[in-house]
Amino acid sequence: MKIAIVSTDGINVDEHFGKAKRFLIYELGKDGVSKLGEIKSPSLSIGDKSHAFDKNRFDSIVEVLKGCSQMYSTKIGEKPRQELEKRGIMPVIYEGAIDAITPTNV
Repeated sequence: MKIAIVSTDGINVDEHFGKAKRFLIYELGKDGVSKLGEIKSPSLSIGDKSHAFDKNRFDSIVEVLKGCSQMYSTKIGEKPRQELEKRGIMPVIYEGAIDAITPTNV
């Protein structure tokens, strides 16, 4: 299955979904993860904690995640979590090494 990972260093899942400026795309199989690529994206957050949910910005992020079954990040807000789930992408809260992700982490 294809998964998206939020990472600043390419080694660890270490960033909030809303701050992501890129998503690492991996194939998750019985032997672990293998990297397929990297896709740049606008971040959902504009730096203002009181900002309203921006549907257009969110839709452009979902387009980047097309084909992914799961999205790994350290945190995600309630509204973005709900909207990802509506589109068939399961948010997974995880912090740690990307190469330690296995199907049993899910």
